[in-house]
Amino acid sequence: MGRRHPRQGVTARGARVQEGREGGGEGEELTPIPAVAPRGPGDPRPVPRFTRAELDALRGTTVEPLLGPGLKLLFVGINPGLWTAATRTHFAHPGNRFYPALVAAGILPWLPQFAAGLDDAERATIVEAGVGIANLVDRATARADELDRAELRAGAERLADLVAEHRPAVVAVAGITAYRQGFGRAKAVSGEQPEGIAGARLWVVPNPSGLNAHDTVASLSRAYAEPARAAGIPGAGGDAPLA
Repeated sequence: MGRRHPRQGVTARGARVQEGREGGGEGEELTPIPAVAPRGPGDPRPVPRFTRAELDALRGTTVEPLLGPGLKLLFVGINPGLWTAATRTHFAHPGNRFYPALVAAGILPWLPQFAAGLDDAERATIVEAGVGIANLVDRATARADELDRAELRAGAERLADLVAEHRPAVVAVAGITAYRQGFGRAKAVSGEQPEGIAGARLWVVPNPSGLNAHDTVASLSRAYAEPARAAGIPGAGGDAPLA
């Protein structure tokens, strides 16, 4: 077990948005996901350890989207957590289920060492799968309530521009509460959205943070497989064996 970091907060209206933290939730215990999927090539890399001061110094920094040619499916987190900022890797917190769910869904062939920070080969594997990763808001925070509604709305507008430029077939936003706030759709439900975005089909899927206790790797994999199939990702099925 590791150091506990500050828990995520609440929105101005009091709705929990812990499912809306791209980086995995700085309040999670630093307990890595068990080795439940094939590991990629290369020697194991140690998971870094950060002090509170080191993480706090990263507030307000940005993490570039992971994009490449042949983009089919763009996953969108809400904003980077401090662990993501420290490792320069989206969904990098050791307790985050994003990458295990992608492997279980058949979207990725093997599990990258995400908590250590993706290396070039791992980034290339994600891009070659037709997958990209971005955020609604670029700046890193420790708590979700450090973002206001105006930032989320502006982020949704920037996302539309990004989608228009890179033209994925499908966009999947991870987190229903932040989606409702950012897109101004208070009654939206998870799944495919009728509106789409900049010519792409649009889904809202569960956030993979360990703070989202409603979902497991298996349920996340099924949720992620649906937009992946719609995007034409080869092998996407959902709930694949994890061994």
